[in-house]
Amino acid sequence: MPVIECDVDNARERLTAAGVAIEPGNTDHERWRAERDGATAVAYEGKVVIQGSDPTRLAALLRETGGRAHCYFDGASRGNPGPAAIGWVIVTSEGIVDEGSERIDDTTNNRAEYEALLRVLGVAREYDFGTADVRGDSQLVVEQVRGAWNTNEPALRERRVRVRELLDGFDDWSIEHVPREANDRADGLANEAFEDE
Repeated sequence: MPVIECDVDNARERLTAAGVAIEPGNTDHERWRAERDGATAVAYEGKVVIQGSDPTRLAALLRETGGRAHCYFDGASRGNPGPAAIGWVIVTSEGIVDEGSERIDDTTNNRAEYEALLRVLGVAREYDFGTADVRGDSQLVVEQVRGAWNTNEPALRERRVRVRELLDGFDDWSIEHVPREANDRADGLANEAFEDE
């Protein structure tokens, strides 16, 4: 049960900005309550206590700015071009902070990889992490973002520019190509998105 010492009014604003509904407290000692993803945050004077089976996501939203996020991404296309999906996972030392997947418009595998990267970086920015360590199994995307490989296709070049703009919003960042086995959670989420339709 995480206890986060903080200004509870600022904490309330952070949760509201993230789209989390705030309710009045249940007792005279509780300032407010908020629920998300099976966890409940209860504000007292000078602290917020988080209860529930998965407090990590709420704790990440309440944490002051900064911190390190490990961001995994994967995109998939069946047909290349064809039906496409993306998956992403954000992990901290406390566990999985956020993850998701969705079907996207028909596209190529490389474009889907870029869309997954854009999504995970956007979510990491919403949590206000200071450092993003990005990992993906698309060597092409990783090397293009690093600037080691040219980006000749205009659609990929545009996505690369958007990725670099998001990365510039972090205090520090890195991007690495990893084997598919090291990216299995994001890969699995992208594939699950195909099955959800």
